Amino acid sequence: MPRQPGARPEPETGDAELLSRHIKGDREAFGELFRRHRTRLWAVAVRTLGDPEDAAEALQDAMIKAYQSASGFKGKSAVSTWLHRIVVNSCLDRIRSNQRRRALAERNTRESPGEGSVENEDIALSLTVREALVKLPPEQRTVLVYVDMLGYPLDEVAEILAVRPGTVKSRAARGRKKMASWLTSAGAERNSGESGDVSSPHPPGQRDIATERRGTKP
Repeated sequence: MPRQPGARPEPETGDAELLSRHIKGDREAFGELFRRHRTRLWAVAVRTLGDPEDAAEALQDAMIKAYQSASGFKGKSAVSTWLHRIVVNSCLDRIRSNQRRRALAERNTRESPGEGSVENEDIALSLTVREALVKLPPEQRTVLVYVDMLGYPLDEVAEILAVRPGTVKSRAARGRKKMASWLTSAGAERNSGESGDVSSPHPPGQRDIATERRGTKP
């Protein structure tokens, strides 16, 4: 029924209501929920993993899990927090999987000298901000993505990760210290002809999402 002139616009359906409709069989509800949060979820995935292809697969895996496990949502946190937590866990799973594959590839390279040199060329490259971020333990990397790159407050990150704010703060401090050490060493080893801003907290070639996020409610 068309809205009458002068009538107030209908309020936007809340996230919890959309999730409830999905559980009840509404085929459009989950798609709308994903579209609403897609940009921020993608930002978390791509900043955490540093590779768009990995990020896309991790985000897809996370949304499939959220779609299938929606009935288990207890409502103890915001739906957006629940979605972020699933995406973070999916990214961490992919990091661990990549680390196992990398370790196997390096072992095979040692056992077969001369093979795989092209695939392992990145090992010899100077550190960049992104490479330094990737070297961090997954828990520290995730915290730095949220706090330093996306501008989330400590309390919100703590809720997403289901840890105490003090834990978020300590992980961020340890991660920053490790990155500063690695980037300082990398800068000293660079040739004088090379350039690059190693002080930036943002991976090369990516927009400052934290700046875009300012003024918007999570």
